[in-house]
Amino acid sequence: MKKIYYLLIAGVLGLAACQKEPALQSSTNTPYTGIKQSLNITLTATDYSKLASGYPKTSLTFDDLADANTYIPQILNTEYVTPANGSTAKVTYNQTALYFKAVDTTYKVTTAGTDTGTNAYYALTAADYLLLPGNKYTDFSVAQLLTWLPYKFPSPANNTLKVVSWTIYPTGTTPAVPYSFLYTDGAWRQIYMIQPAQYTTLGVGKYDQFTSAFTNIPQTMAALANVDPTVTDTIKKNDIIYVSYNYYVSATADYQRVQPLQLNGTSFVVPFATTASATFIKANGVWKPEPVVSYALTTADIAIIEKGAAGTTAAKANLTSYGDFSSAWATSDMDAAVIECLTVDFPTPATGTLYQISFPNYSSPAPNPLGFTWSGTAWVASQ
Repeated sequence: MKKIYYLLIAGVLGLAACQKEPALQSSTNTPYTGIKQSLNITLTATDYSKLASGYPKTSLTFDDLADANTYIPQILNTEYVTPANGSTAKVTYNQTALYFKAVDTTYKVTTAGTDTGTNAYYALTAADYLLLPGNKYTDFSVAQLLTWLPYKFPSPANNTLKVVSWTIYPTGTTPAVPYSFLYTDGAWRQIYMIQPAQYTTLGVGKYDQFTSAFTNIPQTMAALANVDPTVTDTIKKNDIIYVSYNYYVSATADYQRVQPLQLNGTSFVVPFATTASATFIKANGVWKPEPVVSYALTTADIAIIEKGAAGTTAAKANLTSYGDFSSAWATSDMDAAVIECLTVDFPTPATGTLYQISFPNYSSPAPNPLGFTWSGTAWVASQ
């Protein structure tokens, strides 16, 4: 059974050494001036650092193919300027699994009881307490607050974050620091919240916020969790926690962000769930993404797979229960399952065009996205 822990930090934590970045391979081709080449490149931490800005500069991962196509040409145009026009580069990169997408929500302290649907902060009014059926009091325990959230926010989008302030039972006081709650996988959960003393320990205690000047935020979140016994004493390898913290960009861009972390067996790391690759072409002196068809499997596609021949009975049962692909899906099974969908979704495919198919991945060993081409008579997996 998949197991995720959502914990609230308590007390002052010491800062441990930041996690080392995952080992990444070096590029396998050296470009030669003015020669048309076919490069095979695996991005290193140094490559990501060459980006002028953007989250991949410090996260060392791209959320999806669209972001990879945006940022990788910036790296290629900086580091691979000498290959001639017509050169190609197959680039392998770290891609964050769909399950590990971070949350970035506007944080704005508003009048109690107001909510725009986009702000993270919410303070309960006296009337709000009465939304919980049978309740006559104007205070809640944490458990009651979790029960109350679906009545206040009945149709939240997945990964909705709320930073909530209310009168806590039995103390009768409001918390000095509001609590973070994340709606994910169909339920509200209390998650790990960075406290003022921790911001102070990290040297950003004046405003209790991080800014772009702090360049290793994900690794710092991991270091904090690694020394918290309330976390480390209760979880197991591959379990996930979410860390809520404030990030300041400008007076009009103040965010509450959530960083997912995964226990690798001994310590928390930023989850590099999988690798993926994309091809880029140099034309008119500039590297650009190769034309591809990008497609994400839908609920209807999942239904096709559940009824199809690909995959074991146990793997399909897990897919039905959780909506993502587990380690029970071997890469060959995933290829066959996706081809079942492609046959329906693209009845007249273009011969030779690369179709890159992404899918919700919990722990499947298959790369994400998967690549396929239509040979003219059949679908062929390119991985």
